[in-house]
Order: sequence, then structure tokens, then C-alpha cells
Amino acid sequence: MKKKINKIARDTNLFLLKFIKKQKKTNLIEPIKYSLFPGGKKIRSKLIVDIGKIFKVNYTQLIQVGAAVECIHAYSLIHDDLPCMDNDNMRRGKLSTHKKFGESTAILAGNSLLTLAFEILSDKNFSISEKSKVQLIKLISECSGHAGIAGGQFSDLNFEKKRVPLKKIIDMQIKKTGKLFSFCCMASLIIKNKKNYLRKFDKIGSEIGLLFQIADDLIDYKGKTKEAGKKTRKDLKKGKATLIKLIGYRDTIKYGNKLKLSIFKKLNIFGRKSKDIKETINYILERTK
Repeated sequence: MKKKINKIARDTNLFLLKFIKKQKKTNLIEPIKYSLFPGGKKIRSKLIVDIGKIFKVNYTQLIQVGAAVECIHAYSLIHDDLPCMDNDNMRRGKLSTHKKFGESTAILAGNSLLTLAFEILSDKNFSISEKSKVQLIKLISECSGHAGIAGGQFSDLNFEKKRVPLKKIIDMQIKKTGKLFSFCCMASLIIKNKKNYLRKFDKIGSEIGLLFQIADDLIDYKGKTKEAGKKTRKDLKKGKATLIKLIGYRDTIKYGNKLKLSIFKKLNIFGRKSKDIKETINYILERTK
């Protein structure tokens, strides 16, 4: 698993470096690169490759989609760390972008990363149909905006220090984290025009994203700051609406394991082809950072 994810991370970073090198030089390039590299675990890119393997999508095409997703993810982290949001000073073991470059520069770098994702997906050298490009851009836009990441972040902030029912916590976490995972799981189907699988993988992606958020919350609750690469135990201090807060640590672990089995059941129809994605899902739940 480690070798596979490291290769995908290297290839995704290499694509991004080459793509950014072709961009016009501006004052925002440095904070953009700072937020992207060396980057995180590239789990989203790994998922894109895993699903692409099932449907026999060209690896280079998958890396390009993964690069766009990593830009969206980096943008969301920059904004998430801002003092007006979660106010985090550390990210991935180094200073958050706003602590390194200032708040205004961080916001503008985040905005630029969002639009960079659209540039990557609409690039003339991206060898997929124009129709597929439009569909990918439309879907990633929906996953990033008020019905996705931005809307989920709004609810996350709004729910602080409140008793929030399970259904609303799940809905918030699916928007904040799950929607981008849904895009990762649907991208290959759009490229291959497999419309009959879209709804199934939309659901699978949302559930994988929810699982990722549960693992993140568990790390925050029990993990160590040095290993996690960011400050832990902050959800409790801020009164964040999490499953841990509502049902407790042990029952959250049980919920996560039950959710994992539910995802595996949906993937079983693909037999041995689903081996890689199941491996990634296990990694998501068992990770410590």
C-alpha cells in the first residue's frame, strides 16, 4: 500500500510542478506551491486511480484528475486554517499558509488553487472528450461550493458548542469531506461514460469521505500532535459537532467499522478488481495522521 500511494503522490506532484511551471509568474505562485508541496497523503488521488483501474481508465488521465482534486483540497485547507474559521497555526507539520504569508495572501492563494483545478481539467492537453471535461468541471464545482465543502464548513462553524443530532452531523461531514470523495469515485465513470454506475459511486464516495472524517476525528481525540502534523484535541476545546461528542469514542469506532463493511459490500460486485480500493479504505480507517 505504501509503495502504491507514494508512487501516485510522486506522479501527482510531478504533474502539478510541471503545470505550475507553465503558469505566468506572479506573487501568488510561492504560497500556492507552499500549500501543495510536499503535500499530504494523496488519498484522494489514490482513490481516483483505484476506481480508474476497475474501469480501465488511462493512468495519465487519472493523475491529471487527481492533480485537480489536490488543488481543491489544498484550497479548502488554507481557508479552513484561517483565524475566522478553525484558526489552526500548523498544517502537515509546518506553519499554516496564513501564518507563513499572512491572511490576505493565504485567501488569495486558496482562491487561485480553486481556479487552478478548473484550468487543469479544461487543459487542451487533457486527452478526454470535451463533454467529459465539462461534466468533470461541473461536478467538482458542485462538490466545492455551497452544497459541498463550503456548505459543510459553514455548518461545522455554526454547530460549535451546540447539541447537534446524528443526521445533521452526518450531513455536515458528507458535505465538508464526503462530496470531494464522491467526485474522486465518479470521475472515471464520467471519462468512460458509465452513467449507470454514477449513483452507486456517488454513494460509495460519500461514505468513504465520511469514514475519512471519522478517522480524522479519532486522530484529533486520541492522536499526538507531532505524529498528526497538526494540533490535536482541538475539536473538544472548540465544542465541534462530531460523532465522538454525540455517541462517544468507542461507539464512533464501531460506527466506522460498520460503515467500512457497508462500503465493502457495495464493492463486492467487482470481485478482485476492488482489491486496491478496499486496501485504501482500510488505510483510511487505520491511519494515525
